[in-house]
Amino acid sequence: MNLSRLTILGLLAERGPMHGHQIRRTAELTNADVWGGITGGALYAELRKLDGEGLIQAVREEQVGRRPARTVYQITKEGRLELAVQRDAALDVVFGSADPVSVVLLFAAGADPAELGERLAARRRRVAGQLEAMAGERERLTAQGVLPPLAVTAFRRGELRLEAELRWHEEFERYLVAGLADGPAPVHAIGGAPGRRVRVPPGGTAAAP
Repeated sequence: MNLSRLTILGLLAERGPMHGHQIRRTAELTNADVWGGITGGALYAELRKLDGEGLIQAVREEQVGRRPARTVYQITKEGRLELAVQRDAALDVVFGSADPVSVVLLFAAGADPAELGERLAARRRRVAGQLEAMAGERERLTAQGVLPPLAVTAFRRGELRLEAELRWHEEFERYLVAGLADGPAPVHAIGGAPGRRVRVPPGGTAAAP
């Protein structure tokens, strides 16, 4: 799965022929530059690659004033087939890439619980800030009429995922407070009802105290 390829082919299929600057600006307006990895250098490199593979083709050159000429591309029949492949691959993904936070918690033996709690409290504040920013951006772009209905649902999906992350932080903080009040507890052994401590004996499985 290639998110930048999926984004470029999807935009050309939906909106018709575009040059690189138009693709980048459209991606920026819907925050797809963040979700789909569309940055300046990567975008033009991907366009050249897609052109070389016959998935898109140049249809004309456009020039405004003394600005450099811009190549306008359109998606080909082969490109639409590739778009379907990339779309199916993307929809098969449940959780993308590795989860650094889970790795820390799973292998945090020896970590100081208080210090870990402080670091995660700071992360919680960043998550809350991202949620507020995403919701505000969705409302702003919706009011401007920029976001099509499916794009609105994409924003909402992002917001709900951040809300779920905040709920996990709240559960973890309750667990950590209970662990500090009742003696050392393995910080990676979290689960069960809110505030409930779960111990993991050496070489064993999680069990209620």
